[in-house]
Amino acid sequence: MRVVCVVAVLAVANLVNNRFARGPLAYVLTCVVATAVLLLIARRDGLTRADLGIDAAGLRRGARWAPFLAGAVLAGYLLLLAVPAGREVFQDARAAGLTGGQLLGSVLVRVPVGTVLLEETAFRGVLWAMVRRRWGTAWATAASSLLFGLWHVLPSRGLNRSNAAVGAAFGGGPADVAVTVAVAVAVTAAAGVVLCELRRRSGSLLAPAALHWAVNGFGYALAWAAPRWWPAG
Repeated sequence: MRVVCVVAVLAVANLVNNRFARGPLAYVLTCVVATAVLLLIARRDGLTRADLGIDAAGLRRGARWAPFLAGAVLAGYLLLLAVPAGREVFQDARAAGLTGGQLLGSVLVRVPVGTVLLEETAFRGVLWAMVRRRWGTAWATAASSLLFGLWHVLPSRGLNRSNAAVGAAFGGGPADVAVTVAVAVAVTAAAGVVLCELRRRSGSLLAPAALHWAVNGFGYALAWAAPRWWPAG
């Protein structure tokens, strides 16, 4: 029953953030409130800080993983930028239109305090630990990753318009949007498997959180910088 409660909280948060929240402050507030509710459910379920990967020892282990994970993501992005064809990946209207202050707000507040906090707490923390305790690690990873993929249905509906590479690859018609959403769900579900395995191997929620922040945070920063410093062509 508590697993169902977690899924319900996530469904409401997803709907609020993608349909009703206006502006970054509302988004972050929704994420923080949803995170707090999920942690209360986890406590009622008897999960410990160690179960969630946020005990002191787990955080120390995660801190050792974090710089290597972030560095690997940054290196991969810079390699893409070094190839003219790869720069199209960073032609994203959502980031390109930001001011410098808005960019900092996204990288330092919206992504870590909003996106990463809620998604890692939910999918690699509370949900993963609940399902793992009941049915084992394989089921925990499968359930968490599938729901993580479905979590991206609503936010991926505008990718064809906002990202040049996605629009060029899939087109912009209604059928093309449906294909894009399906691909986005599959890709993020696969990413969920990687993040769950990282959570398992590191014994820390901080490790997948660091990787998640690096992918999103560096992605925003370089998508903002790419059309200004490395024009596609």
